[in-house]
Amino acid sequence: MKAIKQTLQKFSLNFWIASFLQLMERWGFYGIFTPLGLYLVASTDEGGLGFSHTEKGAIMANVTAIQYFLPLVFGVIADRIGYKLSLVISSAIMAVGYYLMGEVNTYSTMYMVFLLAAIGGGFFKPVINGTVARNTDDTTSTLGFGIFYMMVNIGGFLGPAMSSHLRTTLGWRIIFLQATIVMIINLLVVLFFYKEPKATERDKKPIIAEIKNSIMHIVEALKDKHLTILLLLMVGFWTMFNQLFYTLPNFIEDWVDSTNISNWINKNLPFLGDTLTEKGQVKAEWFVNIDSFMIIFFQVIVSYFVTKMTHVSAMIRGTIIGTIGVTLTFLFNNVWFTIIGTMIFSIGEMAASPTLSSFIAQITPKGKEALYQGTYFLPAALGNYFT
Repeated sequence: MKAIKQTLQKFSLNFWIASFLQLMERWGFYGIFTPLGLYLVASTDEGGLGFSHTEKGAIMANVTAIQYFLPLVFGVIADRIGYKLSLVISSAIMAVGYYLMGEVNTYSTMYMVFLLAAIGGGFFKPVINGTVARNTDDTTSTLGFGIFYMMVNIGGFLGPAMSSHLRTTLGWRIIFLQATIVMIINLLVVLFFYKEPKATERDKKPIIAEIKNSIMHIVEALKDKHLTILLLLMVGFWTMFNQLFYTLPNFIEDWVDSTNISNWINKNLPFLGDTLTEKGQVKAEWFVNIDSFMIIFFQVIVSYFVTKMTHVSAMIRGTIIGTIGVTLTFLFNNVWFTIIGTMIFSIGEMAASPTLSSFIAQITPKGKEALYQGTYFLPAALGNYFT
């Protein structure tokens, strides 16, 4: 623990500001995305949109996959125009997109406004990862990205938790307004507190040429079979991970009986009844939130032990553990297997996901942090699509 404390003292103020911005961005995103699968297929009588599961899958998979491909382009733009301006633009776009998601009710309009929000998210991601990369070194990178990932999951927990309570008391539309407000807060923090990281002299060639050049660099990098195998491993991991959001909430709502837990909560913790339960069952998003809850409390510890492994070893072990967890979650429709399986999966996620960011950060040339961190999202994009 002393070693962890000494490492924590090395992080700059901008690192912690970036971590806060990431927490809030994930609050807004997961506050919508975790219950989105339920909202899209819920009956219009219940305030949902009444889409088919096929339409739900198309919106969630295609738009989110696009969001994770965009950093390959936006990382180049961010390195050119500066991180602060990039964060201002991305936060404003997300705020508008999230607000409009609560105003539309057809398949095509929901697809388009969710895509707008995704464009903002695709601009945000490489910049915030690049900020962390610029504020860590070989001695702090693994723990730094572990802390960063913990912040992701604090936001990933708070968003669905607040949405769960708000949608019961005020209806579905309020969750989109919540996300809008959160992104406005982010915008203000960027304007008044975020400091532009120092960078090497920026390229002066035309930006289109630089984007093309960056894509060619990625193609060249993928010729390294070791890197390619590593990224393919992470495609499998993200495909598995995304089942928690694309499939698990609907699976739980349709097939998992949590009556006993719901009754216990309403009897012993009645003040949490509206937040945690609905129609005699525990709300599906709270089972998904187990993953974020685990990471909040255990990510730093897991990251500390991961520092003693090679990057590849950590990702392979994490993926295997995650596979076991997901298998238990979906193999049975017993509520306790859902809980235990999700807890096991979270341990694998804590080992695998932030390790890839750390690995990329260590091989990144100075001044190209946003671009190189953008390659982190390639397996995430394919994972979302395949899910």
